Amino acid sequence: MNEPNADATPPLVEISDLVVVRGARPVLAIDHLALADRETLAVVGPNGAGKSTLLLALACLVPLSRGRLSFRGSPVAPRDELAFRRHIGLVLPDPLLLNTSVFANVAAGLRFRGVSSGEVEARVAEWLERLGVGHLRRRPARQISSGEAQRVSLARALVLEPDLLLLDEPFASVDAATRSKLVDDLELLLHETHVACVVVTHDLDEAVRLGDRMAVVVEGRLRQCDVPERVLSAPFDEDVAAFVGAETRLPGRVVSTRAGVAMVDVGGCQIEAVSAIGPGRAVLCCLRPEDVTLWSGVVGGSPAGEVSGPVSGSPGTSATGSLPRVVSSARNQLPGDVSRMVAQGSLVRVTIDCGISLVASITRASAEEMGLGPGGRVLVTFKATAVHLIPLAG
Repeated sequence: MNEPNADATPPLVEISDLVVVRGARPVLAIDHLALADRETLAVVGPNGAGKSTLLLALACLVPLSRGRLSFRGSPVAPRDELAFRRHIGLVLPDPLLLNTSVFANVAAGLRFRGVSSGEVEARVAEWLERLGVGHLRRRPARQISSGEAQRVSLARALVLEPDLLLLDEPFASVDAATRSKLVDDLELLLHETHVACVVVTHDLDEAVRLGDRMAVVVEGRLRQCDVPERVLSAPFDEDVAAFVGAETRLPGRVVSTRAGVAMVDVGGCQIEAVSAIGPGRAVLCCLRPEDVTLWSGVVGGSPAGEVSGPVSGSPGTSATGSLPRVVSSARNQLPGDVSRMVAQGSLVRVTIDCGISLVASITRASAEEMGLGPGGRVLVTFKATAVHLIPLAG
């Protein structure tokens, strides 16, 4: 057995066997979670899943019914909590600014810590400028916009030079354009300062962009924690798959496995997936809509209209009949009929009945070019590598 490395750097913060109870009911139970120096962890999950409770537990702002929080390898005892909080910068959805000037709000924490007036002036001025609100320094904090207020709130946290920055839905109250610019600036600041960060967000794109890792919390439990690409492509269970956008989730059973490719029977359709799961195993087939390609007017193996996106396929049987196969790297190719189309901004969510129900996401322009509409005949293709199998009981 390998001996532990005594020289290994401990995590910045680490929680073990953590339980938070409210009203005699556990609302959060985390077996283990660690954050390294300079790492950004994006915490996502449905509303009420326990994301904000996790953040407050990391800040020692909610009592733990059980568990241990460590900072740089040392347990944080109740008597140490105040000292530990001095290493933390916290930004909540509501900026909660004091009824003073913008400058005084950002300076408050430094003054509380007894920092000299000269240093306060220099550090506050620097962070107001870095957050783009230097021109507001004398403005009453209650008279600035919500986007400006969040910038001031971020400056107030970062001016303290924390080891750990905790952000709870920091941009939830601002409009989409302001939010996009704030995320741009936050991404740059995290890169420049190298401060470790835990950011709670319901926006998956934001989580992928900011997070070195993504933690998915569902029903008070940490279901999966991995690099964002892995969470999106290989969700641990159906709840995670549903949350991260695998809109096609179909139960099936592996009928054969050869050379790392499993053949899965799904409602009478044969679907190929890259997997080592053995024959006879019940599985859930998960497929993201952007990994599905639609073809219409297929003549002689060439598409009259094609929607961009990864594809793969082998022919499957379907009650809807068949279209000619297309020349494609896709091993999965299923004919079907469009059953529903829903506009989602610049994209269209298309549900196709192939004997099984599949979901694709295409651009409005592609939908118009293909002349897609309910009842329209299409060929659905997707790669075996795009199908993720989750083992099921039974």
